[in-house]
Amino acid sequence: MKLKPFLQGFGILAVLITLIPIVAVDFWWVRMFDYPHIQLTLLTLMAIFAYFLRFKISNWRDYAFMIILVGCFIYQSVKILPYTPFVPYDVGKPTETVNDQTGMMLLTSNVLQKNKEKAILIEEMKKLNPDVAVFTETDIKWANAIKVGIGNNYPYKVEVPLDNTYGMLLYSKFKLNNSQVKYIVDDSIPSIHTEIELLSGDRIQLHAIHPTPPMPQHNPSSSDRDAEMMKIALEAMDSDIPVVVIGDFNDVAWSQTTSMFQTVGELLDVRKGRSFYNTFNAKSFIMRWSLDHIFVSEEFRVEKIALGDDVKSDHFPFYAQLFLQAELAEEQKPDDAPEDEIKKAKEQIAEEEKENTEKGPNGSSNQ
Repeated sequence: MKLKPFLQGFGILAVLITLIPIVAVDFWWVRMFDYPHIQLTLLTLMAIFAYFLRFKISNWRDYAFMIILVGCFIYQSVKILPYTPFVPYDVGKPTETVNDQTGMMLLTSNVLQKNKEKAILIEEMKKLNPDVAVFTETDIKWANAIKVGIGNNYPYKVEVPLDNTYGMLLYSKFKLNNSQVKYIVDDSIPSIHTEIELLSGDRIQLHAIHPTPPMPQHNPSSSDRDAEMMKIALEAMDSDIPVVVIGDFNDVAWSQTTSMFQTVGELLDVRKGRSFYNTFNAKSFIMRWSLDHIFVSEEFRVEKIALGDDVKSDHFPFYAQLFLQAELAEEQKPDDAPEDEIKKAKEQIAEEEKENTEKGPNGSSNQ
């Protein structure tokens, strides 16, 4: 095989993978290309350097091909640039005048239901000592193990253990009010919604979610996931108190859906301006991306975010030390959600509800 045709094929592959996620359809095999965006950016850069070695100054086709590759690389870089230290924080750091009693350490961790090394997660939780912890993919065995492991340190809890990989547990040192378990788009996939009363007496609204991913063994389209995220975004937009949305979104930070979720919800991403903090796949060094998220409203400040240690799951734990500093909210307040984006969100919700109505009570595709 000649080298130049091979390099051209390599470059065309990079271009196609760049263009596929732009298509506004919710098929799983399209939406899956949202995930490896970091890897794709590096792949395109490699293609540019490799093709440059065989570049002919006199060949206009080489110029055209190189321009297309560079254009793709710029597009890819722009999408992931916000998750690097080269841009300002979405959520700023607390000032010296912050009230320590408005602080809260949040942890989200997908435990991997079949993971038998439960003691490792318990030790990690004891080490990090979060004030509020959300665990996903938790069945009754996980619920019992965590309950025994944490003892009486977390007197407030909402537990929804399930054996379908969508069980969810929430433990809190702080008082919980008006706690609800909702099945937003599917009667087998719960989400937890509760007010948290901080030591300062301030109340915040927490939404913990774990929507189904767009994969053939889960759901052949992303409509359920997208609709659940849009419903939460609309709730966040209308909230009268500060909001936190946390959990395994089964979507990456830079996707169209997550970007729209953030815009409609008028929320801030704790990752932006800091780093990628790729939580999945913990079992692969190369194929990793951000599936676990913490979004907050403008009243919050971030002291620290980080990944936890390997707990033998396919996800790393993800945690953030937050402080409530409402007096500084205007400094980082996001723009009001555009009407056209709100309309799109409502259309996605309506489309999902229509699909579920047509399927009937037993027609949904669950794991």
